[in-house]
Amino acid sequence: MGSHLFAELARRTLDDAHHEVEVYGQQIPEYRFVEHDGRRRAEALDYAVWLRRRTLELAPEGAPLTQEDLDHIASMGASRARTGMSAASRRRVLGLHTNLMLREIQEAAGPENTDELMRVMVWFTAQGTRGIDAYTRGHAAEQKRRLPFVARVRALTTALLADDTLAPGLARAVGMSPAASYEVVVVRVPGRPAPAAGGREGIVEALLTHHRMPIAWPRAEELVALVPADQDHASDTARPGRGWPARDRALAFVRDAGEAVARPCAVGSSTGRVRALADAYARARRISLAAPLQPVPRRPHTLADVFVELAVAEDRDIDTWLSGMARTLARGPELLATLETYYAHDMHRRNTAAALNIHPRTLDYRLQRVRRLTDVDPGSARGVRILSTVVARAASGAWTA
Repeated sequence: MGSHLFAELARRTLDDAHHEVEVYGQQIPEYRFVEHDGRRRAEALDYAVWLRRRTLELAPEGAPLTQEDLDHIASMGASRARTGMSAASRRRVLGLHTNLMLREIQEAAGPENTDELMRVMVWFTAQGTRGIDAYTRGHAAEQKRRLPFVARVRALTTALLADDTLAPGLARAVGMSPAASYEVVVVRVPGRPAPAAGGREGIVEALLTHHRMPIAWPRAEELVALVPADQDHASDTARPGRGWPARDRALAFVRDAGEAVARPCAVGSSTGRVRALADAYARARRISLAAPLQPVPRRPHTLADVFVELAVAEDRDIDTWLSGMARTLARGPELLATLETYYAHDMHRRNTAAALNIHPRTLDYRLQRVRRLTDVDPGSARGVRILSTVVARAASGAWTA
């Protein structure tokens, strides 16, 4: 090799490999088999040594990993899947490996090794990505043989929401084409869902039969779906709904989800590009907390629907004042429900009365009752600003103890 950098890396190969295996055992609970299983520890150490030696053979000339190399890397991913290593732990392993290798290269380099350092870093960046893809392919293929479909889709959904670079490989492993962007739909289900075969996993499995998209139930009160939002993938499904726009697919999903959980739901949605979905997910969750609970969800709510309620929720004094007004209205006969219908029908008296199945004069009486109790005219601009927010916050369940 004739280079101080490569000679130093060769000298340190065994020590660096030992250190890598020890770090895995210390930081990744599912990798602690190396502390008790001599055969698997030896396999992990042999692989760490092989990968470093292969780097030293190929990097000086810029030669790529061969197909045989990639197959060997994939076989190691499969081996780790057979030990029960989850997708989350696999991500930790690959992240730690990358960081450790980069640190080893930088520590071995001297000030006179600039050219060699740049050469090996360029090689490692390109070939490291190929190696990660191969490892993921092997791990995912083995998991496919061992894990139920629902569990593999959950891993994909989790990876997408965490902006994990391994998500495309997981998508291919479950037969879903990766999209460039997704509408993140969060269905909030307060309390436990109604009993169903297999519980939450059973509900997800049933939904997947009609909605071929990433779906998971990551929290007790939260069902999440990722609807492909870019035009190239809007029709990428073998199920009913082929060719539907993303918004129609999202609406179909939330309606089916509402029927499946058989409880009032609140739905929030936000669109984001892949590798930036964590922000979209956080925004959709906040929207779902402000969206109204509905026995059958009518549509996913967006930021434009609940921006006032979100702002109110951030100010405790304003929220307390509005919740007090809601308690006052609760003393009247169906006043909150009347106001909700009134504003839903754009304050049209006859349409509101028809929707409530009451006489328009009865509606007038109720609106007068609201005015007397709150000193706010429901039909005024001030009344719309205040009372529609009271209605929306109450409908979301925000003030339910």
